[in-house]
Amino acid sequence: MIYLDNGATSFPKPEAVYTFMDQFFRKNGVSPGRSGYDLSIETGNIIEDARKALTRYFNGKDPKRLVFSLNSTDALNLAIAGLLKPGDHAITTMIEHNAVLRPLYHASLYDNVAVDYVPFDGKGFVDPDDFISKFKKNTRLVVVNHGSNVIGTVQPIREIGKLCKEKGIPFLVDASQTAGKIPIDIEAMNVDVIAFTGHKSLLGPTGVGGLYVGEDVVIHHSRAGGTGVKSALRHHLEEYPYRLEYGTLNTLGIAGLYAGLKWVLEQGMDKIHAHEIKLTKKLRDGLTRIDKVITYCADDLTDHIGVLSFNVKGFEAINTGTILDGDHDIACRTGLHCAPLVHERLGTDKIGGTVRIGFGPFNTEAHVDTVLNAIKEIASMFAK
Repeated sequence: MIYLDNGATSFPKPEAVYTFMDQFFRKNGVSPGRSGYDLSIETGNIIEDARKALTRYFNGKDPKRLVFSLNSTDALNLAIAGLLKPGDHAITTMIEHNAVLRPLYHASLYDNVAVDYVPFDGKGFVDPDDFISKFKKNTRLVVVNHGSNVIGTVQPIREIGKLCKEKGIPFLVDASQTAGKIPIDIEAMNVDVIAFTGHKSLLGPTGVGGLYVGEDVVIHHSRAGGTGVKSALRHHLEEYPYRLEYGTLNTLGIAGLYAGLKWVLEQGMDKIHAHEIKLTKKLRDGLTRIDKVITYCADDLTDHIGVLSFNVKGFEAINTGTILDGDHDIACRTGLHCAPLVHERLGTDKIGGTVRIGFGPFNTEAHVDTVLNAIKEIASMFAK
């Protein structure tokens, strides 16, 4: 199988991740740091090493403010629920994933939170200046997707963050697609809170992600539970990371995430990213030479990640994907990709979305050649 659904979950993982997780679980499969015995302390130290490594990656200042969660969706829910109160106003974009859209919709439905949506242009980018007219006296949050999981565009986070900082409005960034692909410096990019997941470009397993919370940001509790420390307290702990961590952590997942991050940094993010963009360009160039194929927001791959969406004209995306899978053993993603506003803006919501190719570090030019030959066959045989 040629796996090209890395925008959903990266696969395969580096061998170093499999090895580290296996050894860790066999040796350290206990609760981290919650008991006084040596193995628990050792396990906790590995979790803290992962915290420190991720904090360095994001250029954060305090590893204690690196909070682990189930994934970026879980992290975004924690941040959104903890930053907004009834009657507040939030600004987001039409490039967002449902991990942002649905929590904001629920906040508008149940807590009277007003939400404004900034559109993206024909190339797939939002204009920072469009945020200015949407700022209100009660704006308490701006949340933006760093890299689109549908069209691969990387948004001008630094410029948007600068505007938020000038207004004193917390800026939350969804780095689900970009963490592990491109350098992220929250200080330079004016980011207050960043959400990430482990199972995509950080090359870890599913079921782990988190937040880095800036020092001046207060995220209120939306949950409560065990932390393993100060158990006599009736109220959930105020200090980080316990403030936003609940119950026993996914220690195996965090270990795998740690191993994935180390592998990415050892290989070099720039090298990995350049490889994936090279494949994306080869795919884009090949698709544009096939009659009846349309690509979306891919004319210029500057400020992009290795994600590309396309359709065979007159043919529903799901059928294209089924043929790629059944006849050519190519795994990709079709549909609306949990980002309905993107498809509404592109007009692809009316035709079942798009076919999405997401490259990873282990894909090759031969994989692209196979895809292009398959699409040529589909376009010639089935397109109207």
